[in-house]
Amino acid sequence: MFGAKKNFGFGCMRMQMNGDEVDHKEFTKMVDAFMDAGFNYFDTAHVYINGKSETALKACLTSRYPRESYVLTNKLSPSNFNSQEEIRPLLELQLSACGVEYFDFWLMHAMNTELFEKYKKCRAFETALELKAEGKIKHLGISFHDKAEVLRQILTEYPQIEAVQIQFNYADFEDENIESRKCYEVCREFNKPIIVMEPVKGGALVNLPKEASEVLQNLGGGSNASYAIRFAAGFEGVFMVLSGMGNMAMMQDNLSFMTDFKPLNETERKAVEKVCEILKKQDIVPCTDCKYCVEGCPVNINIPQLFSLFNGKKQLKENSSKADYEKATKDSGKASDCIECGNCESACPQHLSIRELLKEVAKEFEA
Repeated sequence: MFGAKKNFGFGCMRMQMNGDEVDHKEFTKMVDAFMDAGFNYFDTAHVYINGKSETALKACLTSRYPRESYVLTNKLSPSNFNSQEEIRPLLELQLSACGVEYFDFWLMHAMNTELFEKYKKCRAFETALELKAEGKIKHLGISFHDKAEVLRQILTEYPQIEAVQIQFNYADFEDENIESRKCYEVCREFNKPIIVMEPVKGGALVNLPKEASEVLQNLGGGSNASYAIRFAAGFEGVFMVLSGMGNMAMMQDNLSFMTDFKPLNETERKAVEKVCEILKKQDIVPCTDCKYCVEGCPVNINIPQLFSLFNGKKQLKENSSKADYEKATKDSGKASDCIECGNCESACPQHLSIRELLKEVAKEFEA
């Protein structure tokens, strides 16, 4: 479907770094392993790693493989434009950065109620359809972070949308904030192919609490990631599941179970349900480390890093101490520096009450 050879894609938001730069040598090896295994779908955005995801793809993929051999998705991110006039030049910039003449998919990025109004005001959908007619993009889609009824409204108003990317994993399946199941059902209602993002919830379903991890280990085979990704890929209508593979070890693990994909069996599904029960009892911040909240923070708080330290302390999985906190905030803002502007909460795909959570972090580490 849409030129993708298999139902597993390479998400290029969390890439292996060498200092402040993407490790091109490692990424090239990963691209080659991915392509050699018969996969060819790559996902990026101009906002990923400050544009370095795009240029890494140019260096390691698009300059080395024929254009027809891979599927490349990019996005129109809300932080990159404020008017219709800015949209076309941005696409041209993205095409140049990636070293291609067209994108297979161009997604209206991070769609929610508020941003949908911005996209409409700037005539983003209409402009994208013009670009599609010109051959600059092959398929128009959206990536979505809101409630199911909002998705229904968008698909009703813009039936030209060809695919929907949603956050979908077993932990969020019945979550009232994410509504994975309900969003999935709306996609099926409108007959829209589904692209899955965050199947391992930013690594949270890989780095499980000991009790939950043991449930999966007792199945006798497979990594924690394998059960999460296979859960998502097993649903009818899901044509692509993205995995943000940051190193070759992750790549090799993912390829081991997706090359000859098999959906979860009944025993595995019951184990996943048990893991969900355990996770619901965990009093941790469900941050996926997407870093969308960081960009607009006026006091430069590295919110995901502080939440990671906070979770480590609460789970006793890591010895997160005040010294760790001081190191983490040496060159950025502390939790107590928050001025409660709310920019972070507007950007958060998980709809977290970040301002209140930062008060808890400050109490834990700064008291």
